[in-house]
Amino acid sequence: MQTDNRFLPPGLTASLSGPIGTLPESPISDVAMSVFGDPDVVPLWFGEGDLVTPDFVRDAAAKGLQAGETFYTWQRGIPELRASLSAYTERLYGIKCPLDRISVTTGGMQAILLACQMLLDPGDNVVIVSPIWPNITSATKLVRGMPKYVALDRTSLGGWKLDLQRVFDAVDERTRAIFVNSPGNPTGWVMSSDEQRALLEFARKRGIWIMADEVYARLIYTKRPDGRQVAPSFLEHAGPDDPLFVLNSFSKPWAMTGWRLGWLTHPAQLGDQIAKLVQINTSGAPAFLQRGAVAAIEKGDDFVHQMVERCRAGGEQVFQRLSGLPKVTIARPEAAFYAFFSVEGVSDTMAFCKKLAKDYKVGLAPGEAFGPGGTGNIRLCFASGAERLSKGLDRIEAAIKAL
Repeated sequence: MQTDNRFLPPGLTASLSGPIGTLPESPISDVAMSVFGDPDVVPLWFGEGDLVTPDFVRDAAAKGLQAGETFYTWQRGIPELRASLSAYTERLYGIKCPLDRISVTTGGMQAILLACQMLLDPGDNVVIVSPIWPNITSATKLVRGMPKYVALDRTSLGGWKLDLQRVFDAVDERTRAIFVNSPGNPTGWVMSSDEQRALLEFARKRGIWIMADEVYARLIYTKRPDGRQVAPSFLEHAGPDDPLFVLNSFSKPWAMTGWRLGWLTHPAQLGDQIAKLVQINTSGAPAFLQRGAVAAIEKGDDFVHQMVERCRAGGEQVFQRLSGLPKVTIARPEAAFYAFFSVEGVSDTMAFCKKLAKDYKVGLAPGEAFGPGGTGNIRLCFASGAERLSKGLDRIEAAIKAL
């Protein structure tokens, strides 16, 4: 029930903020909760694998905890972590990125929300390239902004491509930002350097921001000519004062999903404003956890390489199994750790995923969760070991053959 643009929860006499009533339940969680607690379900729905955080990261955090680092700390991150991230960015991309351009956040999700809080007034909009992880939609709505979507196009081989002109055309007088996730969740699509350069030039001319979600930058399966294995980044084309937020996270490359640590790369002039927002939202990430993040950055390259090869093998395993089924349209993954595929005859993927979970004991994510362009597709996270994937694929294949 809505009253005066506010939300009145059933049975209560006092109302809540209007956007709270419009935020949908996550379709992924809806599927998961339908079989919650069933130990026989093979869980391939959420964006994480089955590896625990490596011991050298956990040990560094434990050492910080034992040393008593349990007090309030720097709102934008401990200096050691920001310095490590500065050096890490320079190492990955061959660019200068001083630490005053870096702020530590409580996960990639908070990085997105902070950017929305900084940029959007009520009625402003964000142009979002989709299919997309749904939290940018929720964050935009929460600050009373409006999401506008430009869907990727499906190629004849089952992959994905972006029509940049459609992005340009979607921008209007209330557009404050363009949101791009590359490598993409759920598609694995990778934006090219030329596309990034063109979009950044457009943003400069229009005086709007780019919000670039580069959480999966390290999880790419091809190398550059110079041997670096990292996706193209907007940072490689941007000056220090360009209208660009790059959002990142420790969750995926270092198996740290539960740590809730991320970072923003931004113009240095915004540091004080970001510190204010961090103070209001969380007062900063725990210092002892940030010690683990320093270890991940400084000692974690071997683990990242192992993670990439593990996901490469998982992606190939999934592709070989599913591409052999006549009803399935799927592309070999370029990056990230998801297969996003369609099944002939399956239009209601929510119902299909619930049936998979209940009757076949395997958990996948329905395409409806990911906005325009996602409908009719299904997401499978292949960041798990071969045995778990094989068990899940056996069950998926049986369900598809039974259609």
